[in-house]
Amino acid sequence: MAKACKPLALRREGEGLLIEWDDGTRGYIPFAKLRQACPCASCAEERAKPPNPFRILSSRELAQTEPIRPKAMVPRGFYAYQIVWNDGHDTGIYTLEQLYQLGEKREDSDRQPDNTDRAATRETG
Repeated sequence: MAKACKPLALRREGEGLLIEWDDGTRGYIPFAKLRQACPCASCAEERAKPPNPFRILSSRELAQTEPIRPKAMVPRGFYAYQIVWNDGHDTGIYTLEQLYQLGEKREDSDRQPDNTDRAATRETG
């Protein structure tokens, strides 16, 4: 990202987030990839640990019956969004640069039929 891009539109598309940027780029981020890239300190610490094949799932993980999805995206200044997830996690603040880099670039021909939930994951505040 040569210059600081700003999102023009954010919307849920299928099982991911589609962001249209002011440089004309459209980026798609699957929710699973977005959740795995959470920048909060506790998630970063978990990712830094070696895998534990004997890890026991928490009661919260066992109770999770639906796919992990964002419930809200709250703007933080003009530089980031805080994502509130349906699993209760809400401490990750994703910078615009991180969202831009995570996005799988799409052309207009990749656009799916408009059965999207426009701005469903965005709250103002």
